[in-house]
Amino acid sequence: MPYAVDFENVSTVGLESSQFAEALAGLRANEARYYRNKYGHVFTVSPASEAQDVVDRVSRILREERDIVIGSRPLEATAFEVDELQMAYVFYESGLAINVMYGTKGGKRAVGFKLSEGMDIPEELAERFKFARQKSKLAGVIRGSYFVIKGEY
Repeated sequence: MPYAVDFENVSTVGLESSQFAEALAGLRANEARYYRNKYGHVFTVSPASEAQDVVDRVSRILREERDIVIGSRPLEATAFEVDELQMAYVFYESGLAINVMYGTKGGKRAVGFKLSEGMDIPEELAERFKFARQKSKLAGVIRGSYFVIKGEY
């Protein structure tokens, strides 16, 4: 069942099985606040089992672009379009959040990784990416990295 993420009253709904549930909920709320403020979009997520097509698309892009397979279980996913950008998000039990930004008319195409505060860099990403830090009132310290998508999806 879809869940509209509330960034004013942060909840761990749907993320309870993660050892980083509170930090991951803050990260998810941070994303929800961004899309509400910038685009007026309500950030709504579904259990990964109900959004398997989103999880599969993100997994395919990771595998085909960089031969990356995420070892953690996906908990939630969402896909939406804003300002000529197709966005997809998957939130994982490990505390990892992955987003895919794909311009519908060319332009920006990238995969972003965000790590919840307190989690280690997943081994499948550790040797491949450097992670920059940013502070968030909702999520604490977020570490993030990205790569540009070269293929067509």
